[in-house]
Amino acid sequence: MKGLYYKLGENAAEAKFVIQETNVSSAQGNHQVKVQVKACALSPLDIQLDEDLKFQRDLVPVGREVAGIVLQVGPKVTFFQPDDEVVGILPMDTEMSGLCDTIIIDEHNLVQKPEKLSWVEAAGTIRDGLRAYTALHTLARMAAGHTLLVLDGASPFGVLAIQLAHHHGVKVLASALSPEDQKFLEQLRPSVARVVGIWDAKVDLVDSCLEETGGLGVDIVIDSGVRLHEEQEDQCLLPYKHDIITLLGVGGHWVTTENNLQLDPPDSHSLFLKAASLSFLNDEIWGASSAHQGRYLHILKDIMDKLSTGTFRPQLQDPVPLYEATVSMEMVQKKQVRKRLVIQL
Repeated sequence: MKGLYYKLGENAAEAKFVIQETNVSSAQGNHQVKVQVKACALSPLDIQLDEDLKFQRDLVPVGREVAGIVLQVGPKVTFFQPDDEVVGILPMDTEMSGLCDTIIIDEHNLVQKPEKLSWVEAAGTIRDGLRAYTALHTLARMAAGHTLLVLDGASPFGVLAIQLAHHHGVKVLASALSPEDQKFLEQLRPSVARVVGIWDAKVDLVDSCLEETGGLGVDIVIDSGVRLHEEQEDQCLLPYKHDIITLLGVGGHWVTTENNLQLDPPDSHSLFLKAASLSFLNDEIWGASSAHQGRYLHILKDIMDKLSTGTFRPQLQDPVPLYEATVSMEMVQKKQVRKRLVIQL
C-alpha cells in the first residue's frame, strides 16, 4: 500500500519526504474500522516530539487528518456502519499514512462528517479546530467578556481561534505579520476588534494592547512562537517573552506553542504578581490517556457542527492531487504555505 512518509537519514539534510509502498498490517481489530480516504490535510511534522516519545521508526507516516467513507467495521464497533462518512485524526503511533487509499483506524478516533460538508473542508479544519478548542477552552478557560490576543492571527490556527472566541463573546485582538495579513484580518471585523500590524517597526505590540484594554492588559494570549532573547534578529516578528508578560492582565492566561520556553526569575516573579498562568499548547495530549476519550470526541463533533453552521470558516488552499503530495509537504514543513493544504484522493 502506497503512502507519504518522512524518511529519516543520518542527519537532517539527508531526511526527505517520499511516496512509497509499505507493508502495513491489514488485520482489523474488534473496535477498528476500515476507511476509504477521500481527503487528507497536511500539517508540519514535529520530529522532536516523535523522538521524545521514543518511536523507533525510520519512516514517519505523513498526513493524519483524514476524511472518508467507512468500508468495513469490526465486530464490536458501535459508532459506525459501512457507507458512513467520517472524519478524524490518526494517532501519533500509527504506522499508516493518511494518504493511503484505505486505512485501519480505531472508532474512537473518528466522528461523523455532516453531509453538507466537503471532504476537503472536513479534513482541513479538524486539526486547527482541535488546537483552538484546546487553547481556549481546556487551557485558558475562555469566558464571555474576556479579551484575547491571537499572535499571527492570519494563520490557519489563528483564524479558527478568532472565530471560536468571537462566537463565545470574547473581544479579540490579533497581530499581523505582513501588510497582506493585516488587510485580511481587517476584513474579519467584527470578529477582530483590533489588528496590530507588528510588521511595521513603528507599531508597538504592548502599547497597542494596553491602549485597547485601558491599561488593564489582555486576559488571554495565544502565541505562535516566542523570541527568548532580544538579540534574535532572525525572529524579529516573534514577540519577546517579556512583552507578552507585560501586556498580560491580572489573572491572565498565556498559552504558548514554544516548547523550549525559558523563564528567568524576574519573568516568573512578574507572573506571580499578576497571579497569571502559563500553559503549553500540545494538542497531541488527547491521545495520551483514555480518560479523556469522551471529551475528545465531543470536541471533534462540535468542530464539525460549527463548520457546518458557518461559525468556522477555515483558510484552505485549493486541493492538490496525490502526485503533488511530496512537493506540497516539503512546502508545509518549511512553513512556506500560509493556508491549510489538503490532498484530494
